[in-house]
Amino acid sequence: QVQLVESGGGSVQPGASLRLSCSSPEFSLADYAVAWFREAPGKGREAISCISRAGNISTFHVDSIQGRFTVYRDNAKNTVSLHLNTLRPEDTAIYYCAGKFARDRRPTYCPRESDYPAWGQGTQVTVSS
Repeated sequence: QVQLVESGGGSVQPGASLRLSCSSPEFSLADYAVAWFREAPGKGREAISCISRAGNISTFHVDSIQGRFTVYRDNAKNTVSLHLNTLRPEDTAIYYCAGKFARDRRPTYCPRESDYPAWGQGTQVTVSS
């Protein structure tokens, strides 16, 4: 199973930006649909966005994010990034990337929220003043 590694989390003030990265030391993420999730203390896991092999983005939850987060794919660097802008205290959570092998699917394929078999260990984002 593919191993995913997140990085880029940290502690920031409200209004700041962060860029999270997801990489794989052994596999090419170009063959995977990759999504970002988050889990805040006392809350369930929330899906954010998926990016397909072709770069199409599917947004799972719109209300809480309101266009502030964007996912990018850089196949040359074998990374999928999540840019977090205008961060709020309620964005405090552990952020995870997850992937599903998709080379056998159409390039625009993004799995459902519950259909990602590979996960990273997460990176903590804390937003406070």
